[in-house]
Amino acid sequence: MERPNRFIARVLIDGEEALAHVKNTGRCKELLVPGAAVYLEDHIHRMGTRKLRYSLIAVVKGELLVNMDSQAPNEIVAEALAAGNLTLPGMTPPIRFRREQTYGASRLDFLVEDVQGRIGYIEVKGVTLEDDRYCRFPDAPTERGRKHLLELQRAVGEGFVGYVVFILQMRGIISFRPNDEMDPAFGNALRSAAAAGVAVLAYDCEVTETTLAVYGPVPVELTEHSEGK
Repeated sequence: MERPNRFIARVLIDGEEALAHVKNTGRCKELLVPGAAVYLEDHIHRMGTRKLRYSLIAVVKGELLVNMDSQAPNEIVAEALAAGNLTLPGMTPPIRFRREQTYGASRLDFLVEDVQGRIGYIEVKGVTLEDDRYCRFPDAPTERGRKHLLELQRAVGEGFVGYVVFILQMRGIISFRPNDEMDPAFGNALRSAAAAGVAVLAYDCEVTETTLAVYGPVPVELTEHSEGK
């Protein structure tokens, strides 16, 4: 019904109003619109210190079901790495990994090591912005995201392997590209990192009412765009 602030949505459940915690602080203006059907996680038997019973975790947009939990992309990347379902160019599986590792002035999402002892870093970015089956990132300016790209580029220059993995939190996407209209500095940093050897990967997801998993690779377009797709 309404999103009064970044953290809360007012929803209608069986004709009764309730408040739900929004597990994504992005703008999501094209998703959380009045009348949109949403999926909620019910914490009734595990409230702990929670103030709100529900969490808003997914939203229906046309024919797409879009995950809204901003913590989920890291979880499904960890699951895919453990299962060997995430191909990392330049590394030979099986791949061991550790989460939230510091490099330089940043905390990157994963440190990975392959069977040959080669070490790399992964930064994961969850993507919810979609238009006509094309995905873009970010949906708001992100200095933090640009900083992560610079750190990955520096890591590659020091002999590590670097990856930025965009998790498109829906299925059936044609391609991914940086959102130059929203944040040209991020787009330029992404192209610079790619030119320096950072691998830019995108995967869409199989999203259901109760599950979320990496589905398959999606083409990445890094050519600068000034408007439209």
